[in-house]
Amino acid sequence: MDFIKDLWGFMRVRKKFWLLPIVLSLLFFGTLIFMTSGTAIAPFIYTLF
Repeated sequence: MDFIKDLWGFMRVRKKFWLLPIVLSLLFFGTLIFMTSGTAIAPFIYTLF
């Protein structure tokens, strides 16, 4: 949780709000790969990358 606070503080102080969509998309794709790693959908997800 400290990492998220530090990251938000960094973006707020240095006005780097353009990093927010990048971080959110990386979190989304990481969660997607993690959640579908053992299912039948996994081969279709991995073809996207």
